Amino acid sequence: MDGYTEIGYGVQDGVATITLNRPQARNGYTVTMADELRSGLDVADADDDVRVVVLTGAGPDFCVGADLSGGGFTLTPGAAAQVSTVPDWPEPAGRVSTRLYAMNKPVIAALNGAAAGAGLTITLAADFRLAATDAKLGFVFTRRGIAGEGCSHWLLPRLVGQARAMDWMLTGRVFGASEALAAGLLHSVHPPAELLDAAYALARDLVAHTAPVAVAVSRRLLYEAHTMTLEQVHALESQLVLALASSQDAAEGVTSFLQRRAPSFAGTVSTDLPPLLPWS
Repeated sequence: MDGYTEIGYGVQDGVATITLNRPQARNGYTVTMADELRSGLDVADADDDVRVVVLTGAGPDFCVGADLSGGGFTLTPGAAAQVSTVPDWPEPAGRVSTRLYAMNKPVIAALNGAAAGAGLTITLAADFRLAATDAKLGFVFTRRGIAGEGCSHWLLPRLVGQARAMDWMLTGRVFGASEALAAGLLHSVHPPAELLDAAYALARDLVAHTAPVAVAVSRRLLYEAHTMTLEQVHALESQLVLALASSQDAAEGVTSFLQRRAPSFAGTVSTDLPPLLPWS
């Protein structure tokens, strides 16, 4: 895509790669980067040729967090935001987290080098987080005198539990990939030179073997079920089973399984999502 200055965007073989692209600043997070990331996710989600998104960082680091080169937190382009004058202002990391949360496509975050502050919170709504063995991670907000953002207080406890979230968020300490893997924050850990290959291998597996409509439905259900009772989830799943069981994708899924071949799913998110979804 033309016009981006702080991210890269490209599509190949059903996989959109969105790259944080300020390597000279260790991909320090800015308002411009936040808005470009949100735009790139919009583009990927609307493109039926995109099945999976890989989110990565240019250079040795994924993102060191907010760009502090100006000596403080620049929250709006050119000036610091004042709460009293912008009561509805959405902070920059949350602009990306909320968009990721609403995606219909799976997102794989490949965390190389440092991923701290906003550089980690924006990945919490991704579906898979892979990291290099030497990655350094941290929710460092309390050590900078600010509150955590990126919807981290909602997302992180759901991923790793309340006790671990308390540890990481209150201490603000930096931790390694092995600790993050053991806690369930990471899907897998890889040697630095193999990290991106592993992310693309996972992306290719999703492209080759899963139905985009079924993935979109399952992804949203896994989030929305937290706000429902068990009975409500059962009622919605029952409707979705009926709606999807008669689809051409379901027929192809069964036929390809019986014929021992890779499936060729024709359904698209833009046209074939069941109309009864409460979040659509």
